[in-house]
Amino acid sequence: MIRKIGFDAKEYLNAQIKKILDRVSLFDKLYLEFGGKLCYDYHASRVLPGFDVDTKVQMLRRLGNKIEIIHCVSAKDIEGRKIRRDFGLAYDDQALKDINDLREMGLDVSAVVINRFNNELIAKKFKQKLHNRRIRVFIHHEIPNYLKDLDFVISGKGYGKQEYVDTEKKIVVVTAPGPGSGKFSFCMAQIYNDRKRGVKSGFAKFETFPVWNLSLNHPVNIAYEAATADIGDYNMVDPFHKKAYEITAINYSRDVENFAIMKRIIDKIVGRDDPMAKYRSPTDMGVNMVKEGIIDDDVVREASKEEIVRRYFRYHREFVEGDTLYDTFERMEKIMEKAGVKPEDRSVVLLAREAAEDARRRKDEGKGYKGVFCGAAIEIFLDSGKAIIVTGKNSPLLYAESAALLNAIKIIAKILDEVDVISPNVIQSIIRLKSTIGLSSTSLDVKEVLNALAASAVSDENARRCLDALDKLKGCEMHATHLMNEGNEKTLSQIGLNLTTDAKLPFPDEAFVPNYST
Repeated sequence: MIRKIGFDAKEYLNAQIKKILDRVSLFDKLYLEFGGKLCYDYHASRVLPGFDVDTKVQMLRRLGNKIEIIHCVSAKDIEGRKIRRDFGLAYDDQALKDINDLREMGLDVSAVVINRFNNELIAKKFKQKLHNRRIRVFIHHEIPNYLKDLDFVISGKGYGKQEYVDTEKKIVVVTAPGPGSGKFSFCMAQIYNDRKRGVKSGFAKFETFPVWNLSLNHPVNIAYEAATADIGDYNMVDPFHKKAYEITAINYSRDVENFAIMKRIIDKIVGRDDPMAKYRSPTDMGVNMVKEGIIDDDVVREASKEEIVRRYFRYHREFVEGDTLYDTFERMEKIMEKAGVKPEDRSVVLLAREAAEDARRRKDEGKGYKGVFCGAAIEIFLDSGKAIIVTGKNSPLLYAESAALLNAIKIIAKILDEVDVISPNVIQSIIRLKSTIGLSSTSLDVKEVLNALAASAVSDENARRCLDALDKLKGCEMHATHLMNEGNEKTLSQIGLNLTTDAKLPFPDEAFVPNYST
């Protein structure tokens, strides 16, 4: 795939590492609170073309033996089975995945801290699971009247009573499966206890978004609002920074709303002349250098607008499935309006819908599905760099997404449409098996198409070329008109397609009257 580059990851890393090391130089030890995703930041890679999904990991590797990693998770989130949407994992399972991913990337997690613990049973089981994997686990209990009685919080009965985590490195990276995991409270407890031990430790925040020195309504920053529309985050001018320096800086609502209390906590822990005491705004706490990597603002703006539209479809789908309420979807519509985009701006949307209409018009409708006719479209890039959109529709043989995928890789592999790349014997064998085990639909799903291709590739060069072409779909755009089954969606995501859907339900349109009331 040929993609315009708007971001120079090398320039960014150089600037970001220098900024972190400058901040570290003020302290004996720095607790660096990491916001967002550490291992796989797909959002950043989409809105900043040129930002690799593992750019943050590259940064940590370059910091080398100066760092260690602490993973925080809230006992309340474990008990409530809170889910991280991008991987569909509960927070405790996501924590384990993050630890394993980091290890595979050559980075180790020094310890896991279970925050806000109040004797939750599932959290106890999670602690045992970590112990069984020889991972250090520390418990930080729920502090009564937290953020209300600061004299109690910042005392031997509050922060002083929490388990102290011994750390060896100059930089302690504090990460988590998601927001609300207690990273800040952990950092403050550590700094409180460090200071009691004569260690001059400090605190800083590493947030990729919003970008403080881009405008409030820059599409990159609006895309961050879109990504967090479900939790109601929004960007705003940092009033503390404006007052202190007469400089417009952008921050997000939670940091601005919490800064006054964060500042009071810091001031109670450290002395007046301490570097931490000189933080005059939430922006001062940050070390964000993303703007230094932007080399083509037009490309970044366009990529961010595309991401905003993707988020629109994601929330619409979650609303249809009952996973989010209408106020989230309504908030997303306002974000779309602010960004000046609409659903049909996504290049693959209209052609996917046209494919569905074409399916509806088929003469042999009686042989097809009796419910909603489905379409799918994939944007692919030819060797020349030209982008074309390939479509597929449902049939007795293939799901719409299976047809679109097969059509796309045949074009990439330069195989004529009339050439069969899957052995008819393999297809019939799969269909017989599905009938034998009582499946109502004998149409091949995405995984079955790939398995059939792999089986055919043993003796067919065209099938081998199609399998080789799959890699060129990574990062391409795809849209479907219908709610796909979980297996199809997962396989397409594993291929690397950026997938959206109209989330049409599997029954005729006239039978569905949406209820948008809250």
